[in-house]
Amino acid sequence: MNVISTLFILLMLAIARVALLPVLTFGIALLFMAGIFFVWLLPILIIADSEKTSGGEKAVWILAIIFLSWFAWIFYFLLAPIKPKPRYYQYE
Repeated sequence: MNVISTLFILLMLAIARVALLPVLTFGIALLFMAGIFFVWLLPILIIADSEKTSGGEKAVWILAIIFLSWFAWIFYFLLAPIKPKPRYYQYE
């Protein structure tokens, strides 16, 4: 009787493992998609936090990232700010 109950438990564990496989796969897929979304969102967060640009120019760069992808982020690092800020010199 002990052998039959052990075999029954092992059979139930095998069935449970097969039944949980889609759930685990779906969870791994969700984590993968969340990682991809974070990588896509990262340039937007970097530009939003940057002090190189401000106001409308920052909004244009963020819209360029959304619609033109990572090429705009590369251009942002190479070209921003488009208008140079005036330099104020302090006299001592």
